[in-house]
Amino acid sequence: MFEQFADEARAVVTDALEEARLRGDRRIGTEHLLLAALRNQDGQAVAGLGLDADAAREALRELDLEALDAVGIDARGARRPAVPASRKRTPFTSAAKGVLGDSLREVRAQGARRITPAHVLLALLGLREPDPAAEALTRLGVDRAAVRARLT
Repeated sequence: MFEQFADEARAVVTDALEEARLRGDRRIGTEHLLLAALRNQDGQAVAGLGLDADAAREALRELDLEALDAVGIDARGARRPAVPASRKRTPFTSAAKGVLGDSLREVRAQGARRITPAHVLLALLGLREPDPAAEALTRLGVDRAAVRARLT
């Protein structure tokens, strides 16, 4: 499947790995794909739609803090250590693998030839809560239909 990824979409995957390391996570999840897709998305394509990598990063941080609060851990002010680089391949969560497969379906539905960051973002828009990327999009007040219309 990765042979169908345009260079920009490949950058999404490598940036997702970097986002996972920065967040202290040992697996690449949908939230990392969301952050990476927003970093690699043409800003004009999503301008005014509530989609911004920094805002999404903050929404995910707040969701993490709320989850920890729910189990009695106050992590406000604590910083997560970055995961050191490893020779091992960082695995994707099953949901993240599903997003990559769904991005291929988006390409086929549009009759395109290559997967772009927009296709990855379109696949992420299809996620539902309690997925972390879906929760972040909801927290940001993203109008999924408006974003989909703008990207297609």
